[in-house]
Amino acid sequence: MIMNERAQFDLARRMRKADDVTLGEVFSFLSGLYFRGKLAYANAFARPDRGGPGALVITPTRGLIDASTPIGLDDLREFAEVDINEDDPRYRMPLERDARKLAKALGPDGDVVLLGSVASGKYVGVLLEIFGQRLRFPADFVGRGDMSRGGLLLRCATDNCELEYIAVAGAARKGKRPPKLAPRRYTASSRAKSRDPGTTA
Repeated sequence: MIMNERAQFDLARRMRKADDVTLGEVFSFLSGLYFRGKLAYANAFARPDRGGPGALVITPTRGLIDASTPIGLDDLREFAEVDINEDDPRYRMPLERDARKLAKALGPDGDVVLLGSVASGKYVGVLLEIFGQRLRFPADFVGRGDMSRGGLLLRCATDNCELEYIAVAGAARKGKRPPKLAPRRYTASSRAKSRDPGTTA
């Protein structure tokens, strides 16, 4: 849809014009509620060290990229050529490279909170080797699917309620599905805040 030359929605038109569309905006469109919740939560609670980015996105070919980085249609075409699979060096090598740089920049006391899936090896298998006990995730993720995690993160960002984090290493990452989140209506101002990719805590 976003690459269709006849598409008339705002994001597609802006991408055709190379109009400073950010990685966060594009991934929020592609993944909907799930990524929108992750981005809103990261922007609300990230505590970057030494002025670095608070929200980094795992990409198929370029490792970790700041969510506020502008991207274009050529970047999307490149991403589309590679699956996120821990056995594919086109994905794994850039991610390992950037994760090592991040680990060094953070120092021994800096933690990394993974807001992606912890139930599969495509992220954990790479990052755990580099960050060890410093790789953490929200305990409330256990048992939740993508959309449930996205909804949880979005309401936490809106309510300014940070979740509890636990180490990925040794944790039970799969479990009983928790009760569904109660339906939530968001005001226009809260929806606009959750879409804002430029607010980094």
